[in-house]
Amino acid sequence: MEADGLEEMDIAESILNAVAIYKKIRSTRPSRNKAKEYLYIIQSPNLDGVAIYTKGKLVREAGEETYYFLVSSKRAL
Repeated sequence: MEADGLEEMDIAESILNAVAIYKKIRSTRPSRNKAKEYLYIIQSPNLDGVAIYTKGKLVREAGEETYYFLVSSKRAL
């Protein structure tokens, strides 16, 4: 975020304005448990029209996916 001059509000606006998940990928994190873990890519603009790329995972609580946990973000190319 810092390298691209993005603020937390830019990222929040981008995620909240997204109309769809761009891509779903399987995590390659070596320390994860044997269960499959997926990361979701969202590409969406903030309110100023800056295209932002975020990668995160959906977190389950009580068996339901309840929120998007941000892993990384940057300006979309």
